[in-house]
Amino acid sequence: MRSTKKSALGIIATMLVLMATVLSACGGGGGSTTTTNNSGKAPADKQVFNWPLAGIADIKTFDPAMATTQTSLQAIGMVFTGLVTLDNDQKVVPELAQSWTSSDGGLTWTFKLKPNLKFSDGTPLTSADVAYSINRALLPDLNSPASPSYLNLIKDSDKMLAGKVKTIIGDSLLTPDPNTIVIKITEPAGYFLATLTYSTAYVVEKKLIDKYGNKNFTDHLTEGGGSGPFKVQEYTHGKRIVFVPNSNYVNGVPSIKVVSTFYKDAATTYQAYKNGQVDQASVPTDYLNEQQNSKEYHKVPILAIFYYGLNFLTKPFDNLKIRQAFELALNKDEMIKVVYKGVYTPTNHIVPSGMPGYNPDLKGPDGTTSTAGNPTLAKQLFTQGLKEDGYANAAAVPAIKFQYASGSADTDKEIAVAAQQWKDVLGVTVKPIPTDFETLSASLPQNVGKTTIQMFESGWGADYPDPQDFLTLQFAAGSPNNQTNWGQNKVSDAAAQVQVQKALNAADTEQDNTKRMQAYNQAEQTLVNDVAWLPIFQMARSRVLKSYVVGRVFNAGDSTPPFAWAKVYIANH
Repeated sequence: MRSTKKSALGIIATMLVLMATVLSACGGGGGSTTTTNNSGKAPADKQVFNWPLAGIADIKTFDPAMATTQTSLQAIGMVFTGLVTLDNDQKVVPELAQSWTSSDGGLTWTFKLKPNLKFSDGTPLTSADVAYSINRALLPDLNSPASPSYLNLIKDSDKMLAGKVKTIIGDSLLTPDPNTIVIKITEPAGYFLATLTYSTAYVVEKKLIDKYGNKNFTDHLTEGGGSGPFKVQEYTHGKRIVFVPNSNYVNGVPSIKVVSTFYKDAATTYQAYKNGQVDQASVPTDYLNEQQNSKEYHKVPILAIFYYGLNFLTKPFDNLKIRQAFELALNKDEMIKVVYKGVYTPTNHIVPSGMPGYNPDLKGPDGTTSTAGNPTLAKQLFTQGLKEDGYANAAAVPAIKFQYASGSADTDKEIAVAAQQWKDVLGVTVKPIPTDFETLSASLPQNVGKTTIQMFESGWGADYPDPQDFLTLQFAAGSPNNQTNWGQNKVSDAAAQVQVQKALNAADTEQDNTKRMQAYNQAEQTLVNDVAWLPIFQMARSRVLKSYVVGRVFNAGDSTPPFAWAKVYIANH
């Protein structure tokens, strides 16, 4: 999630690969909107943007190779960059690279670096640094939770992750000269360039890591370490991070200082906004009415889906009819109306609207496009599933344990509404278990192949604008994101699930884009029928931004391109 990510997370990807809370993270929106002001630029000492990191006590990591949550990615993206990035229209554009070409049937990619690149401490940045950084992210001892997903196309990356080779530099990472890096991949995947926009491919400074070690170098970023638009002036764990412009940044040096203070939840952050302590904040649902007509209010949909995960390795979710009953018992329309005042869009989709490959004709498990539920069919399926599994009635089913990331009153209310709907329609008891976001995000990858977590809420925000990010990346066998264990279980249709996994892998390398998207559509329909995820809503960011902050762009990727910071400034006020 870029994540959600993200924090929420997406892990983001992110999480990105996860989202921190439903309404608490900062970032952009759908399409794109840019803030303007005609008051003139404020003096240099007033160029401070107070941009909170909400819903957490601290970021999970500052290491680009280790990031899986949106809040971590937000901080990392200020300091580190890679060969390419996504612009505000979610297109891959040059960052450290000046140009690139592919050859050998799409298996060899050659990148030319921009001239005179430097780290923030002034040390020259060359192709050797790019190779070192990607190679480092694959070190078995580092145990990156993201590299197996985002760098898996690189030739022999699997061998390095498994400890079978010590390095892929000189093998699939070649540096014929200081300004050229060649990357060899295993298959001609159309989304390869997009995977390099994730932080696992960002460049880190070897000198700093040699000095302090892989685990500790991020506590010394005030000495350098990155090549992004900012450098770290201060990092006080549990309190704040202060970013100042990196005068060596190659794509336009920012003019502002950014102060990112940690806030425990959306309500606290919003109150800080009203008190003038921060310049941007998400708007909790209870306060939407007081902001929706304000010029400071911005609402934009983003490429992120929130869903409930039902673990296929646990009872009763190893039964298809029971999973479908849980899906159809929910009136998502009512939930979004009551809890989120219609800010979000209820959905049955895994691939979000606005993403290439979105299927407007996708049907829910009942064969319709309705998101209002189907209580009659839900009851029938549940009764049949209970009989198949030997339960006398709903009361005989042990209470379902439902873990979710708390920190937002809206999220608490959402989960309570869902639990009540299941009780009303199915007669089953679901016990909500509020959990710290960072704790849950660390636990979910450990659920792969295990029964530890029976049911959970999570979210996925696009790391790159391709359906592969929401399909193969989530549901491939052994993927750290396949936390519901779809396709890696012993349910009655397990063999059919494996065949769909193979179809997804084939779609990833299909060179005919029309056929590729059709294959993804077919796979998504099967995933929805199986309730591989139980999608709830597509997100939108509902936020306020002080009118004196000029040049902020909100985009569908919910992120700020590194080069875009040069256009942000504080106006007179």
